[in-house]
Amino acid sequence: MTSPVTATLLVSCRDRTGIVARLSDFVFRSGGNIIDLDQHAEAESGLFLMRLVWSLETFRLDRAGIAAEVARLAGDLGLSWDISYSDARPQVAVFASSTPHCLYDLLLRQQLGELGGDIAVVVSNHDTLRPVAGHFGVRFERFAVTPDDKAAAEAAQQALLAELGIGLVVLARYMQVLSPALVARWPGRIINIHHSFLPAFVGAKPYHQAKERGVKVIGATAHYVTADLDQGPIIDQDVCRVSHRDEVADLVRKGRDLERQVLSRAVKLHLERRVLIAGNRTIVFG
Repeated sequence: MTSPVTATLLVSCRDRTGIVARLSDFVFRSGGNIIDLDQHAEAESGLFLMRLVWSLETFRLDRAGIAAEVARLAGDLGLSWDISYSDARPQVAVFASSTPHCLYDLLLRQQLGELGGDIAVVVSNHDTLRPVAGHFGVRFERFAVTPDDKAAAEAAQQALLAELGIGLVVLARYMQVLSPALVARWPGRIINIHHSFLPAFVGAKPYHQAKERGVKVIGATAHYVTADLDQGPIIDQDVCRVSHRDEVADLVRKGRDLERQVLSRAVKLHLERRVLIAGNRTIVFG
């Protein structure tokens, strides 16, 4: 049985009375049935954020009418807003270099119908992961990236993303730093994953450094990419305990497990429109 199409409205604004009532009344008056509603108001900043999901099965407005009515309400209430529909699946590009664990997890979740979007292409600066993409029947494109041709490579990547109508870029252990120009074109639409030792253990061998320091907890962080390297708004994190009995290989294995789980959760949350950016942090509606 096919589920009814739903609309998801995300709003943010200065907090004031009547916002929930006005938006809920809009859905009610138009014949809609609210499926999910979550909100968050902050006394410190005066910020209000909300996620509203309703069924379109008996809704009397078409999508142009919905946009017009929400725009009218936004003018009255001072809202920033975004709306999406469950029958328009977001297209995703996964960038990965040569480490496969995060890519495998994302592709498997897509195959199982758990991701909330469609991975349209895997992009890499190596050929190592081509068989992985091929196994799942996903297009693979390689763009060699060197300091001399980085701008040209990024221009070609951007052209590919536009061709495929990509709405989200996922850096699944992509070992290249994106240029500020590319990042600026994708605000809130690039997700990265890294270990959570930063800024303590910087460099190529963070797990070796962690072993030497005798850390007791390791973790992973998924965040939106900004021009400030690894400083963007955090979407999801997780940790696990380790001990002196763990060798470097054990730390690496446990770190990989955390990275793939945290990244997939962050991607799913984004694709389900559960994440709102508030400054340099996120509000995540579970």
